[in-house]
Amino acid sequence: MNGLNAPATPAPAVSIFDRLAAVADPLRCRLLLVLERHELTVSELCAVLQLPQSTVSRHLKVLADDGWIGARPEGTRRLYRVAESAGDAVAGDLWRLVRAEVEAAPAAAEDRRRLDGVLAGRRTKSQEFFASAAGEWAQVRSELFGQRFDLHALLGLLDRDAVVGDLGAGTGQVAEALAPFVARVVAVDSSEAMLAAARARLAAWPNVEIRAGLLEALPLADGALDVAILGLVLHHMPDPEGVLAEAARVLSPGGRLLVVEMHPHDHEDYRQRMGHVWLGFSEEQIASWCERQGLHSVRQHPLPADPQAKGPTLFVASAIKGGRQSESRTPPSGEPEHTGLVEP
Repeated sequence: MNGLNAPATPAPAVSIFDRLAAVADPLRCRLLLVLERHELTVSELCAVLQLPQSTVSRHLKVLADDGWIGARPEGTRRLYRVAESAGDAVAGDLWRLVRAEVEAAPAAAEDRRRLDGVLAGRRTKSQEFFASAAGEWAQVRSELFGQRFDLHALLGLLDRDAVVGDLGAGTGQVAEALAPFVARVVAVDSSEAMLAAARARLAAWPNVEIRAGLLEALPLADGALDVAILGLVLHHMPDPEGVLAEAARVLSPGGRLLVVEMHPHDHEDYRQRMGHVWLGFSEEQIASWCERQGLHSVRQHPLPADPQAKGPTLFVASAIKGGRQSESRTPPSGEPEHTGLVEP
């Protein structure tokens, strides 16, 4: 028969005899039993089994070569664990037979107790660090990960298929933060200077669409958005309720509105310096306007004051298009608060 036409030789099945050598040694079985509970370094395994490093390393090599265990790097360390391949039918049958006897031995009970001590030591080291760093933990985190990375991470709660409108987008700071987490962002502003800055800032995000338009007459179709955001823009509007009406129009049924605004204040100079029309808003104003425009389930909450901020304190209000229950109030401390950006 021509070799080219010969049927392929099937891969040999793994025999139980191929697995016997690795688990024929009681020390290797103790290692497997410990690694079944938790992944550990060589030094930790030495402490648990009370064996020298050379002995542990030799037995680990046998187990690794036969596919019983694997390892992953973590910095300068290697953490050993039971390999996924050790769960195949042959290995599983063999390990069930051996495990019952190994687990019943006094040495296994000692190993378990020492393992608990090793894991407790890990926690103690972590707790000691936090105890020593508590006073400067905020600074440590900022140096390692940047300012307010936690707030950016919360954007992962958004529906990835959502279409979000950044209404009054300015230079595109909010749109830029939203873009990685949602299907599409529509950034709307009436200022050509702001739009030019936004286009430069958002050029790398193909899922961001920038449109010129008035908030009182949005360049969007009815029901085009899943989420609409009005961030510090209503106080610039002569008719804030009209803007809320437009936001309601472009929201789909069940869509969410998010408003960030200032509490009432007496900075009269803001009118001349920054063109503010309104000196903040009360909760009652926002709730009443939303209700009249079919935006219900209104919830409001003050935002924590930034010690470095020089302006008035802010609040966030959320509402649902077609929602049922409205709550125009500040929730008591500790009460869960829905932002209106994700499904409850």
